Amino acid sequence: MFIATPDKGEVSAILLKPKGATHLIVLGHGAGADMRSASMQKIAESLAENEIATFRYNFPFKEHGRSGVDSPKVATATVRSAVAAAHKLEPKLTMLAGGHSFGGRMTTTAQGEAPLDGVKGLVLFSFPLHAPNRPDDKRAEHLSEIKIPMLFLSGTRDALNDHTLFRPVIKKLGKLATLHELDTADHGYKILKTSRKSGEDVFAEMARVSREWIDAGLK
Repeated sequence: MFIATPDKGEVSAILLKPKGATHLIVLGHGAGADMRSASMQKIAESLAENEIATFRYNFPFKEHGRSGVDSPKVATATVRSAVAAAHKLEPKLTMLAGGHSFGGRMTTTAQGEAPLDGVKGLVLFSFPLHAPNRPDDKRAEHLSEIKIPMLFLSGTRDALNDHTLFRPVIKKLGKLATLHELDTADHGYKILKTSRKSGEDVFAEMARVSREWIDAGLK
């Protein structure tokens, strides 16, 4: 448990630290699930198999069973509190931050407003570029304020991220941004087995790519 904000009180967190871990990713969940969802669990376990620790946490709205998401002010404050709590637990691990969908967007929003203390890079799972099936790139405007490396792991069938709009955004961000497209995966990482070119499990693919990205520049 850690205090998300003085007004919202404590929220839960889970630290998964594999033997030989070199890095730790602070992970926020999406709008429709909490830190114990199947996707968050699979992400954490797959990263652990690649010697990447995770500190996943609940936002206040999920911790307290409320409908609707927290305001950006509350959510970004919670991201900062989670990063501080994770660093206190594991001060020797290189710190990264990110999350799935809403959790990832609130992490980039926080980082864009002011650097997250000690965070060296961002890993974003299914970044929600726009509302479902309503293509727009305004949610990406703040990404230009971020001055640390970013890895985006996004499915080619994601209804919340039209890659024809997102690829130019990534290109404009230059060397700081990397987009890895997950063949046939949707927003929740369901794939089309008959047409997917790779036989690799999509969660294993994301973890492998995260490890390779870290090894390439985040020591």
